[in-house]
Amino acid sequence: MPYELDQQLDRAAAILRPAKKIAVLTGAGISAESGLATFRGSGGLWEGQRVEDVATPRAFQRDPGLVWRFYNLRRANLAAVLPNPGHRALAELETRFSYDDFTLITQNVDGLHHAADSIRILEIHGSIRRVRCTGCELIEDRGVEALPELPRCYMCAALLRPDVVWFEEMLPPDIWRQAEDAAQTCDCFLVVGTSAVVYPAAGLVESARINGAQIIEVNLTSTPASHGADVMLLGPAGTVLPALVKRIGG
Repeated sequence: MPYELDQQLDRAAAILRPAKKIAVLTGAGISAESGLATFRGSGGLWEGQRVEDVATPRAFQRDPGLVWRFYNLRRANLAAVLPNPGHRALAELETRFSYDDFTLITQNVDGLHHAADSIRILEIHGSIRRVRCTGCELIEDRGVEALPELPRCYMCAALLRPDVVWFEEMLPPDIWRQAEDAAQTCDCFLVVGTSAVVYPAAGLVESARINGAQIIEVNLTSTPASHGADVMLLGPAGTVLPALVKRIGG
């Protein structure tokens, strides 16, 4: 392990060890280490379209088959991947705190934090493992099972959609309020594998800092959040987080 990272791990452990309340924000970087495909070609497109134009309410209204084809590919990919040591390290870290004192806020929709046995998870962008009825609003966890090309609700026969927050949609208010509260009341805020440029989630980092939390960032490279971080841990989350949790000790 590089000497500089070793020193930074010591600093981060010294912050985490006495902390009474922890909040964590995770992004795509932590799941990329599990081998999740992005389904974007070299030009940033999927089937000739920007993903940002596929994952919208208007796209679903115009061509639900196209949208479901995209999400069924992502669901099939999930069946072939597992949580990595970064996910599992966060689950282990959670066991050191009471339920109300540890909150994992994730921008990811892959459900890998659940698969790693984390408990208090706020999925601010939803989960592609769940479906939501466009008619009766039934929400059901379907895991990674294969779905029809146009899945329908068994209750009312209306079309199902992925239970995710699409571009142009609002975040779920209750979950977002909990995320804001966790950021504003924690002693230590961990930023893991996120570019910290997608709002409103990126604003949680600044909110935590303003309210007195110390910020620990774990990323492959520096991000817009780095200038406000008390400790920057450069490296893959699957390597850095297990080392950090081990360093905290029992």
